[in-house]
Amino acid sequence: MIVAGCDIGSLTGKAVIIKDDEIVAGRVMRAVANPTDTAEKVMALALEDAGLSIDAIEYAVGTGYGRKQIPFVKQVESEISCHGKGAWWSSPSIRTIIDIGGQDAKAIKLDDKGAVIRYTYNDKCASGTGRFLEIMAEALEVPLEEMGEISKASKEDIDISSQCVVFAETEIISLVNEGKEIPDILKALHRAMANRIVSLAKSIGVEKEVVITGGVAKNIGEYEALQEKLNMPLQTLKVDPQLNGALGAAVMAREALMK
Repeated sequence: MIVAGCDIGSLTGKAVIIKDDEIVAGRVMRAVANPTDTAEKVMALALEDAGLSIDAIEYAVGTGYGRKQIPFVKQVESEISCHGKGAWWSSPSIRTIIDIGGQDAKAIKLDDKGAVIRYTYNDKCASGTGRFLEIMAEALEVPLEEMGEISKASKEDIDISSQCVVFAETEIISLVNEGKEIPDILKALHRAMANRIVSLAKSIGVEKEVVITGGVAKNIGEYEALQEKLNMPLQTLKVDPQLNGALGAAVMAREALMK
């Protein structure tokens, strides 16, 4: 049994291939302008890793922002459902999922059978999303993938009060002009973002075990800021946290094929 899940987001495309009950490939790539092109390219990369052709995929499910433009899937599902299914497949003890995407953030609550019982999301403002960190990285001329490690060198606690991305950018420029160190500013940005995200999660009730998914989960500075703000340890997934939605879609494909 060979199935696949494809998650086409606003900034990245993800694909996961499961053979029987094992993940045999998972890929993430930067999205291109056309969601169909992103889907075909990321799936081709995953198929190459698995040593398979697209004809070998018996069932595929699509999710994400561009899910309706994925040509090779047999059904589409919401991001909420797929993130819940992916996290549950990794660990049935998980009860709360906080997903931080490129342009939105979601909090999802599961019951003891893995069903989604509550969720909420923020897609109206870039603060609390991956795009927020991208904009700040550009403003500070810091590589996005290095923000977390750089922030660990912080020696002074400072605060960033602005919730709006535009105002926050102005605030960090002022901090630079005041002579504040880059690691200190980055740590403050991570804390400000964590405050926003945890407030969102608490609106549906945060229950252990908690997992953070999405590309931002790979930023160690943000990961630690969220863990501190939640005041509880965070669980880790069996896969790259950015692949969780695609994994959930693949698990749904497997279930559909078994039926």
